[in-house]
Amino acid sequence: MQVIKRDGKIVDFDRSKIRTAIEKANKEVKPKERASKEEINEIINYIEELDKKRILVEDIQDIIEEQLMSFGKYALSKKYITYRYTRALVRKSNTTDQSIKELIEGENEYWNNENSNKNAQVVTTQRDYLAGITSTDITRRFLLPEDVVKAHDEGIIHFHDADYFAQNALTNCELINLEDMLQNGTIMNGVMIEKPHRFLTAMTIATQIILGVTSSTYGGATVSLTHLAPFVRSSYDRYYKKYKQRGLSEKQCEEYAKQDIKKEIEDGVQTFNYQVNSMTNTNGQAPFLSVCMYLGETDEYKEELAMIIEEFLNQRILGFKNEKGVYITPAFPKLLYVLEEDNIHENSKYWYLTELAAKCTAKRMVPDYISEKIMKQMKVDANGDGQCYPCMGCRSFLTPYVDPETNKPKYYGRFNQGVVTINLVDVALSSNQDEDKFWKIYEERLELCHKALRIRHERLSKVTSDVAPILWQHGALARLKKGESIDKLLHNGYSTISLGYAGLYECVKYMTGNSHTDGGVGEEFALKVMQKLNDKCKQWKEAEQIDYSVYGTPIESTTYKFAKCLKKRFGVVEGITDRNYITNSYHVPVFEDIDAFSKLKLESKFQKLSPGGAISYIETPNLQNNLEVVLQVIQFIYDNIMYAELNTKSDYCQKCGFDGEILINDNLEWYCPNCGNKDHNTLNVARRTCGYIGSNFWNKGRTQEIKERVLHIDNKDYVEEDECECGCEKHEHSEEKEAVTSK
Repeated sequence: MQVIKRDGKIVDFDRSKIRTAIEKANKEVKPKERASKEEINEIINYIEELDKKRILVEDIQDIIEEQLMSFGKYALSKKYITYRYTRALVRKSNTTDQSIKELIEGENEYWNNENSNKNAQVVTTQRDYLAGITSTDITRRFLLPEDVVKAHDEGIIHFHDADYFAQNALTNCELINLEDMLQNGTIMNGVMIEKPHRFLTAMTIATQIILGVTSSTYGGATVSLTHLAPFVRSSYDRYYKKYKQRGLSEKQCEEYAKQDIKKEIEDGVQTFNYQVNSMTNTNGQAPFLSVCMYLGETDEYKEELAMIIEEFLNQRILGFKNEKGVYITPAFPKLLYVLEEDNIHENSKYWYLTELAAKCTAKRMVPDYISEKIMKQMKVDANGDGQCYPCMGCRSFLTPYVDPETNKPKYYGRFNQGVVTINLVDVALSSNQDEDKFWKIYEERLELCHKALRIRHERLSKVTSDVAPILWQHGALARLKKGESIDKLLHNGYSTISLGYAGLYECVKYMTGNSHTDGGVGEEFALKVMQKLNDKCKQWKEAEQIDYSVYGTPIESTTYKFAKCLKKRFGVVEGITDRNYITNSYHVPVFEDIDAFSKLKLESKFQKLSPGGAISYIETPNLQNNLEVVLQVIQFIYDNIMYAELNTKSDYCQKCGFDGEILINDNLEWYCPNCGNKDHNTLNVARRTCGYIGSNFWNKGRTQEIKERVLHIDNKDYVEEDECECGCEKHEHSEEKEAVTSK
């Protein structure tokens, strides 16, 4: 028999340890209350006769307590229970102390690579992590029930962001109501910020709002450029009036005002970008921000909005300078570009913006693409109208909502309450390929997730508006009164709460022997698993009036944690647990050969079943000289899938000046292929991690996953426009430019 210790290690059963523990307790009680050698042996024999292959150390201790009570050794049993509790507190304290020590000294792999957008060596990040360690300790010991903590530790579920849970005011992610805050004014740190009168001022205020909001939450936030477009017109009108007062003709006034507003937009966008990337919020990083570019959000200010979008794309193509003065790919803000009839066809009015977006994607990995066409098919509100709106951060989407007061759809100002993720691989392995047992275990695990989600909800329900005024009182999420409860914003669909899932591929592979890409039994089983998630959310929602929603969780570091937990519980199972990671949500595994269009078409089926959040990607080579293919993919996204992105490569070696793809060797070390440099401090690497771009490297699990990614597009040899084999310039050999083909 083997014993599973608290840290997950597996050791052989040792009779002497039980004897020693009881004998220590014997010394603390009167002789008549002590257990005899025979009674001790009887307890040990009882445990051995259970004939279990593996047993938890906590279960052994429970049996000892029960047996001592059955012998009438009440005082001894009490001493043993007290000793056990005391030791548990010591262990927890030591764990926390050790984590803090390792963080400060830079010795802990988890904290060094927990978040690819945080540098654990920086004081502000360390301060956030120190608070997080303390918060996690309090959460585990006082705020969560034992079964939830145990399931979390064993990788059966993941209770996300426990390091922020002790502060009950914190929400997960949100769509910032920038329109309300700019048009009606807001208050920050007790200072009144009135409506700005020009675009440049509005952009500055927007960055201040973003810093304040993201310092009061722990997830991603999104703003819409539509809310800034009216201020372009305000600035233009001011310039026009100035020139009119000087007596210039109408034509001259228009010409000069256009020149001035173009310069102001350039300055405003630059101000926004550099402030967002140079600011550090209380989470120890730049604000986790997405910026939405959706022409269809406005008719009145569409031309102004187009001007802002164009400038955002141009500046992102250029990139941001690093410490060496070299333009590199920044992580934030993430750009979201909505595809619509006005920009998706070559004869569309705003096709030029889509061409610019394609160029930006090829160079800097963003923007990501939302299909208005597909989203309106998937997101139908209570009025029967299809809706299109951005995600909150990297992939978290709100569900359709009609404001009962106005009978109109509402999205900005809404938020997510939190996430709990189920490990589907563990469900499968626990069933030992017995399908009836699988569904039984699945049901039990989902109810455990439900319990954990309720805890998140109930903690938020106690919050009043005073704890985060910028969110609840001054317009970011609401305009509540001082002291007013936020509880009404947690029900009836205003906000969501997310049931996440991980490892669908490995789950299906183990249960059916096939990938969910097989078009047969594998795909069928995968869709049944996904439907079960949605059925449970619907059941809970109807019973509680809380908007539970299925969410394709990002799990940047949790894929590694789950993989380690699975190996401890089940050993190495070929094709299932033999890697340092498991697959994110519904995604096709990174190592499976599949062409871009087949992948996107398949994953669109699973996006429909992840209404709380989903994103798909294709891995590409450098496509900067093959923009036609990028545009092909973009048009395919518009017609087939709600939300997708292209993962290109954009790296730089500061040591030798290499501008290309930084590689990973067999030891999972990043290195420059030109000079061999392995120093993370002098390598600028940007990779799509799980919806967003990371630039501070990753843990071993995620690094292996990145290394094993196959290309979904094969960029074949072709002749560039300005360079052909005959040596001529600007000579097109269009017939020799091979389009990107499927593998």
